[in-house]
Amino acid sequence: MPETTPATSTFLPELPALSAQAERLIELGVHEIAGLPADQFRSFAKTAGAPAGVSDTLLAVHPDVAPASALAPLLRRADKPGFVVTDMPDVDDFTPLDPVTLPDAPLYFLTGIDRGDRMANWSPDEALPALTAEARTPLVLTEGIHWVLQQPEALERNHCFMTIGSRLRKPSGALDARTPAIWISNGTGRDGRERRNAPKVGWCWAGNRHTWLGFASATGRAAG
Repeated sequence: MPETTPATSTFLPELPALSAQAERLIELGVHEIAGLPADQFRSFAKTAGAPAGVSDTLLAVHPDVAPASALAPLLRRADKPGFVVTDMPDVDDFTPLDPVTLPDAPLYFLTGIDRGDRMANWSPDEALPALTAEARTPLVLTEGIHWVLQQPEALERNHCFMTIGSRLRKPSGALDARTPAIWISNGTGRDGRERRNAPKVGWCWAGNRHTWLGFASATGRAAG
């Protein structure tokens, strides 16, 4: 397993309050995507309680009601909308990897979000057991999208991240070798020059290393 890489990225401020995050999602129309009333988002933000001493929390919508394919176009960077790569038409079939468990509720929150810069140049196969040993849980793809929707600074050149909590299972039960990630398009290949600098949902092989991809994780999830 490779050594950890010292973090050299910019400091990320605390996430907005849950009430502000709820309004942001309503403004983007996420409540309509999820088929939920706007007031349900507001009510959840008021009543959700993070553990004592934890102030930095992320509001997330369960992927069963707000899938990655619907959320990705809401991302923005340099006035460019986000997109899913063309060779990932099955993006919504990527589901939580055991032992990642999402709350059984349409709205929930995460605590202790970290981009995992120190694990840059690790492979997903190497990072997952290390995160598990640290009692951290890898983000699923929709959680990563929610993070960037609320904190665009979480996505920066040379410091993007993977969401290895989401994996696709083949009919045989074996895992597909692709692991989802969120980074910034260079406008090359099938992305198209018009998408240069746009937020990009794509994938990398589970056994490959990338110096510019960390592994986003959290300390926990709760529905209230």
